[in-house]
Amino acid sequence: MSVSWPVELRDGAVALRPIRQRDQRAWREVNQRNRDWLRPWEATIPPPPPGHLPGHRPTYRQMVRHLRAEAQAGRMLPFVVTYEGRLAGQLTVAGITWGSMCSAHIGYWIDQDVAGRGVMPAAVALATDHCFRSVGLHRVEICIRPENGPSRRVVEKLGFRSEGLRPKYLHIDGAWRDHLIYALTAEEVPEGLVERWHRRTAQHENNK
Repeated sequence: MSVSWPVELRDGAVALRPIRQRDQRAWREVNQRNRDWLRPWEATIPPPPPGHLPGHRPTYRQMVRHLRAEAQAGRMLPFVVTYEGRLAGQLTVAGITWGSMCSAHIGYWIDQDVAGRGVMPAAVALATDHCFRSVGLHRVEICIRPENGPSRRVVEKLGFRSEGLRPKYLHIDGAWRDHLIYALTAEEVPEGLVERWHRRTAQHENNK
């Protein structure tokens, strides 16, 4: 089943758009400048079984070809995050499953220079609303290492529900790591997640 992969999703200065080959220079600049910031949270390739060759990280061009092929197959929505018109991170809706489940999970990273400005909460809210309202999914999950305080604050600000710990869930930074699972269903945000985020931001400003 194909999925709706829009030209752009926008909320003020924050936008999501499909990742492109011509983003390579900007993507590499941001990613490399944030190496130390991102490394503890990045997926890695586990050691191969005996007798098998080790896996290798893809090049940027290989990564984009794979992401776009998965998008065409209806299994993924790979975006870059832009802030005030410049590339500031990446967000991917992956593991899209239909049938009796209708779910997916979201992964993301952001430039440390713009962290703390509400960029990633807005991006996650945009992606979640698109999944629920345009794609037709019922449930969205976000899996986060317990030690990743900034990423946990993103989902907690948006009201994602904590569903507990999955031990040794993903291979991250060279080892199998525990992850906390956060989830949201379409029924929990009838007003839309972007609207919820705006309302909570306004309440926070009023309470200062």
